[in-house]
Amino acid sequence: MMTPKQRILALLNREPVDRIPVDLWHTPEIAEALRHHFGAADDFAMWKSLGLDKIVWNFIDYKTGDGRAGGQSGAGAESGGDRTMWGVPLKNIRAGEASYAEFGDAPLAGYETEGSLDNYPWWPDVEHFDYDGAAALAERAAADYAVIGPWVSLFEIYCQLRGLEQSMLDLVENPELVEAILDRVENIQTEMMKRYFAQLGANLDLVFVSDDIAGQQSLLMSAGMWRQHLQPRLKRWCDLIHAHGIRVFYHTDGAARPLLGPILDCGVDVLNPIQHACPGMDMAELKREFGSRVIFHGGVDNQSVLPRGTAEQVRAEVKDCLRTLGAGREGYICASCHNVQPGTPLENILAMVETVRGSAAE
Repeated sequence: MMTPKQRILALLNREPVDRIPVDLWHTPEIAEALRHHFGAADDFAMWKSLGLDKIVWNFIDYKTGDGRAGGQSGAGAESGGDRTMWGVPLKNIRAGEASYAEFGDAPLAGYETEGSLDNYPWWPDVEHFDYDGAAALAERAAADYAVIGPWVSLFEIYCQLRGLEQSMLDLVENPELVEAILDRVENIQTEMMKRYFAQLGANLDLVFVSDDIAGQQSLLMSAGMWRQHLQPRLKRWCDLIHAHGIRVFYHTDGAARPLLGPILDCGVDVLNPIQHACPGMDMAELKREFGSRVIFHGGVDNQSVLPRGTAEQVRAEVKDCLRTLGAGREGYICASCHNVQPGTPLENILAMVETVRGSAAE
């Protein structure tokens, strides 16, 4: 039997595997519930008890004394502190069983010229990332699991800084400002990644590039705007990551079908989350069109099936993902489409994992 890391790396290399791997994204509340269920001391013990082929997130912390930062500081509202590392204020929200952070007022909303950007006080300093902490986590995880990090983004960060509505207007009314802000966002993270790669070395397998460019029904911007502002930057990042012998894991929710070809042309190796409830994201069609070019990650619906379906419906959903995205037992890592939310029945999570693990006998 293969170990979780062996299974993930073999699949990424398009080598034979004993079964399709199974990963899980989850909120802290779900992690706590699973730890309690298994009597596990920490997440590593819980992943082992659950039988996950976990790809361990290593989203580097950002350390300052000004209220910013904290765990997974790159990942937007999952930041610790009062602000993200980009200076975006955070508001703590409680909804039912869930606690999470929402973005406050966009801090770059009043900066309307390229020259004014020099006066923004919250640009991250690459010296303040916790490279030692990231290296320690990678060393612990790499013995048993594949490791992914850091979390980097372009347009998602732009929208956090300027606000979503203003960001949409900027694309039409002020493309020069879009370029100027994205230059800074790209350059800061490029320098951070170079230092991160040097420190983590062989204990890193993938980089998490997150840039939602689609909504539930359509793209968030025109294909032409994406090609103008984001495609060259994504290509530069893919080239940088590949030059260090690491693979690119690219996340965009939604109905992204019109841009999947150009995204893959940039050099993306793994595509997430395959939100097949959205128009154009039919799993069998995506496998036929792109299956020879990219590894799929995700697929299992967590807008309706995982949180609201029965365990039997979850099993049927997983089997459909394995039949389509996982056809030929290759090119697919089965996982929830996004973080499993509080209130999701544990029996549904267990059904998802057990169905994938049981496919080894088929």
